[in-house]
Amino acid sequence: MDIKNKAQFIEYFSKGIKDIDQLKIGVEHERFLFEGQNRKRISYPTLKKLFENLKSDGWKPLLEKENMIGMQRGNQQITTEPGLQCELSGAPLENIHQVCSESSKFLKEIEAASKGLDINTVSIGFDPFNNLSEVPQNPKTRYKIMTKEMPKGGKQSLDMMYRTCGIQINYDYTSESNFEKIFRLGNYLTPLTIALYSNSPFESGKPTRYYSYRNKVWQNTARGGIMPIAFEKMTFEKYFDHIIEYPILFAIRNKYVEPNGQSFKDFILGNFSNLKDEANLKDFETHLATIFTEVRLKQYIEVRSLDACDWQCLCDGPAFFTGLFYNALDEAFEIIMKWKKENVMNAYLESPQKGLETELEGKKLHEWGAIFLKLAKQGLINRKKINSKGNDETVYLKHVQNVVANKKNRAQLLLEQYNKTKNLDFFKNEKENFSYSGF
Repeated sequence: MDIKNKAQFIEYFSKGIKDIDQLKIGVEHERFLFEGQNRKRISYPTLKKLFENLKSDGWKPLLEKENMIGMQRGNQQITTEPGLQCELSGAPLENIHQVCSESSKFLKEIEAASKGLDINTVSIGFDPFNNLSEVPQNPKTRYKIMTKEMPKGGKQSLDMMYRTCGIQINYDYTSESNFEKIFRLGNYLTPLTIALYSNSPFESGKPTRYYSYRNKVWQNTARGGIMPIAFEKMTFEKYFDHIIEYPILFAIRNKYVEPNGQSFKDFILGNFSNLKDEANLKDFETHLATIFTEVRLKQYIEVRSLDACDWQCLCDGPAFFTGLFYNALDEAFEIIMKWKKENVMNAYLESPQKGLETELEGKKLHEWGAIFLKLAKQGLINRKKINSKGNDETVYLKHVQNVVANKKNRAQLLLEQYNKTKNLDFFKNEKENFSYSGF
């Protein structure tokens, strides 16, 4: 189909192409913030006080009208999610040593800024304590619109918005064909990603039937899931043709403008009933950010299936995928190209509940984990990114190595703790040591 201005939108993706020596890694990780020991989510006034305390570390406020909605320092941002979850959007960095150091510094700053405010964090993918009705709301206009619109396309969309925390990892690509391999590999490995990084077995104070209740929720969320085109030959144009069929949530001019159910294709073609302006690249960027699939494309590729997890996991996930995507891509891609779409999708739907025991193409996911861990490790060795202590990036694979060796993810360990006491009091004593042997 000849779509008005199609070329400029496809060119947007092409501009993301990087030389091989310019490849970066960016990590975004979300945190729940609770008021002391009462397990209630912090209020917006408390969040503002936290942000005020961060100013001493060089962070500057991001405002929407009079509301403080985030902080910025250079090319780092702290943003707030719908239920006032706090997210660090890290800078594009060259290696996992830098990524891990960035995360460590951020968490230490949050901890210091929280002193005197009686704020505690819990490293988990789904709020284990609060019902949806108990979660405070963010004053951001876009979230008010999403709260109204998202449930129309997925019955657990509000749980996704208000009660989940995850980790997103961003990767560059060197060509359109390189994008295809990374994008498809990330999608095919989604069941494995869920199983390895499951960390959300509780809801409203009790165990669920899932190791990753967060991913179960996301599977029932509007604009989410695995894109069907991930199982086909991929191009920038095919991605564009697919995502413009999604309804547009809003456009931003001097204010937020809501459509009447039109798609982004309608917007491009001039059929946005509440706005006569033509769709531009800024509108396109906004639309791309409101698609919540397991892997998505902007001017980089974003892997989105990891539950928020404890400190070592923050370093581990990026290390695992960096080894695969940047230095073992062809070997990993050759393996997944033998997998059938229906088997991947079945494993995807089962992995939040069955975890590492999920079957995929005749093997349990812990067996596939061992295979891809070996590839990731060799990929990191080949990168030869050495820190001041003489360690390469494989030092950050301890978490996934333990998961694969013991056939237990983080969620299973939490459930073992719960079964000893039949309550979640062990979260009261959760303290993280924001340091790593790899430094």
